Amino acid sequence: MRMSSIMTEEEIKIRQELNNLLANCARCYKKGDKALIRKAFRIAYDAHKETRRKSGDPYIMHPLAVARIVSEEMGLGVTSMVSSLLHDIVEDTDYTVEDIGNHFGPKIASIVDGLTKISGVFDKNSSFQAENFRKMLLTLSDDVRVILIKLADRLHNMRTLDSLPLDKQLKISAETLYLYAPLAHRMGFYAIKTELEDLSLKYRYPKIYQELSNNIKLKAKSHQQFIEEFSAPIREQLDKNNITHEISGRYKSIYSIWHKMQSKNVPFEEVYDLMAIRIVFDPLLDLPEKTQCWNIYSMITDIYMPKPERIRDWVSTPKANGYEALHATVMGPKGNWVEIQIRSRRMDEIAEHGFAAHWKYKTESSHESELDKWIKRIREMLESPNYDALEFLDDFKLNLFASEIFIFTPKGEIKTMPVNSTVLDFAYEIHTNIGHTAIGAKVNHKLVPLNHILKSGDQVEIITSDTFHPHRDWLNIAITAKAKGAIKALLKSDTKNRIEKGKKILEEKLLEIKLRPSARVMRKLLPAYEAANKDELYSKIGTGIIQLENLHEILKKNTISKWVNYWSLQLGKTTDKTRKSSETGNPSQKQGVKTPMLLTENIDKTAPDYVLAKCCSPIPGDNVVGFLQEKPDEKTIIHQSKCPEAIKLLSSHSERFVPVKWTTHRLLSFLVKIKIDGIDRFGIFHDMTTVITEELNANIRGINLTSHDGIWEASMELYVHDTKDVNNLIMGLSRIKGVENVERAELVQ
Repeated sequence: MRMSSIMTEEEIKIRQELNNLLANCARCYKKGDKALIRKAFRIAYDAHKETRRKSGDPYIMHPLAVARIVSEEMGLGVTSMVSSLLHDIVEDTDYTVEDIGNHFGPKIASIVDGLTKISGVFDKNSSFQAENFRKMLLTLSDDVRVILIKLADRLHNMRTLDSLPLDKQLKISAETLYLYAPLAHRMGFYAIKTELEDLSLKYRYPKIYQELSNNIKLKAKSHQQFIEEFSAPIREQLDKNNITHEISGRYKSIYSIWHKMQSKNVPFEEVYDLMAIRIVFDPLLDLPEKTQCWNIYSMITDIYMPKPERIRDWVSTPKANGYEALHATVMGPKGNWVEIQIRSRRMDEIAEHGFAAHWKYKTESSHESELDKWIKRIREMLESPNYDALEFLDDFKLNLFASEIFIFTPKGEIKTMPVNSTVLDFAYEIHTNIGHTAIGAKVNHKLVPLNHILKSGDQVEIITSDTFHPHRDWLNIAITAKAKGAIKALLKSDTKNRIEKGKKILEEKLLEIKLRPSARVMRKLLPAYEAANKDELYSKIGTGIIQLENLHEILKKNTISKWVNYWSLQLGKTTDKTRKSSETGNPSQKQGVKTPMLLTENIDKTAPDYVLAKCCSPIPGDNVVGFLQEKPDEKTIIHQSKCPEAIKLLSSHSERFVPVKWTTHRLLSFLVKIKIDGIDRFGIFHDMTTVITEELNANIRGINLTSHDGIWEASMELYVHDTKDVNNLIMGLSRIKGVENVERAELVQ
């Protein structure tokens, strides 16, 4: 830092901040560590010397503050401190990553490069934003310090948010609450997560924040008296057993109090668990820490009555972010419930300082921590090249801050899963191939379907079949990012293979008649084969739905088929005139539209331009009608023609009627219900499942079978492609000896 002999007040302030950084560098072990930090400071100071923050402070104060957070609040070392000082110079100045590498080596250059690439995570362009966040998480497989420095950077920005205009304050606060606070929690930085949440609330709802802050201050004195009174007999008991300890009262964060008021719909006065009593002990060498936690719990419950259903045992099974503690709730001396947190010194440091403390203590245990497992799961998600950036962001956020349950494998191994995980999620958690071939499971030795929701403590054995294959409905069953990612990747891969195969077949067929694929050829083929676009045409050819036997005849025609008028409407979208008449309620104009809406297979999308009515669950081949919604941007609803709801709509809103027509559907599956009854005999159930799964290749979702006095009845839910499959099922089952009646039944969803 080049400063004149007479330093300005500003230069003195910068010098003091640098000295504080060096004085509190707990991990400056080696000779030359502090010199390296000074070198990074000089380069950053020179690079930013013409720049000021919105607050008016010299810009260098920001990287200095980030470096202090990284060192003092996260417990990271010299490499992270140097990278923090340099984190903005590649983005904001003429320095390059190569320059950083020449001065500080490849490791620091790599971290600075990672920080530069993710600087625009919350860009206006949402897909770019999502892709940048994906890149940020990619650093988990390389150097997690990139994310930790980014968290420190966001924390300092939140601490200095006063200087920004209101709209920027609201935007940055919302981003912080949406992503950075949950990420801090998942990395185990409880104190940082809490501060980010509180600061977000402060700028989003300043009056509420101030009111809650004042209420807490008013109660502080009485709470301190209560802590002393409550703790006195516990201290006595711990001292008697020679346990070195600290007892303190910790208030819930302002954000968590506000969140509880919102979720429970109660005022501040009715939030009874405003604080928790924390006991941190120095462990004895001759006993495991877990045993000592339970011993202390036993001493406390000799004094105060416990509430058994409120025990949280995070010492036997730590949280996914590495958090360990034993939580209990006891009845206090004044008749109120009090939460107690029991931690060893090591557990407390991990709880407060998160990831850095986790690595500090890692050598003490050979087993893989829950945080290691979480990072491994993120790596697996990132390894999928077919994972769309926006889908990734949605799925990652879904699992980022979820509560956890613990599921046992048949051999007793514990798997940590988000709350509301299904059997299908668990199958993919075991292995991707297990997930792809899962057909059901035994949960606590009871047979259940793939959509069965698991509870903590369940023991699960996955049942697989090599003939089974994932279908798109599985995306509605799975909730974990890992399962959804694997299913989407396989479906996309299948679609791509079908498209490539179909394209090759078409090119070969065209070559036989001395033609090549062209816009003119496609203008004839697409409407003739009722395909929405080239990819759908190729896909149907690839799966054998379209045989191309009449290819030559179609291409010889001079006119395009009768569906060309429809084609300009692009799959169910009506003309502006049609929409306008719908909006103004002009039935005469509406009735003039006779061109059917084609119900095509939407291969690459999970949501088509129409929605199938749940009241009658139509499938391809059923006689159907469509009804336009009242709002132009809403999807057309498809009903069976005989559906009572459709008949009612036709009689009262005929102007919203749209004729519709199925195209050939063989890629997507639809759920139907079949009812069967007959005379009981040994082996009849086996014969039925053989016909369904082996001869007709249908997937069974669920079976309900009852038998009485030699007569049996069954209802089955199965996945089929169209009414042709249903008819084949009915005929196939009818041929089985003992089956008296088979019919399609109404499906209630």
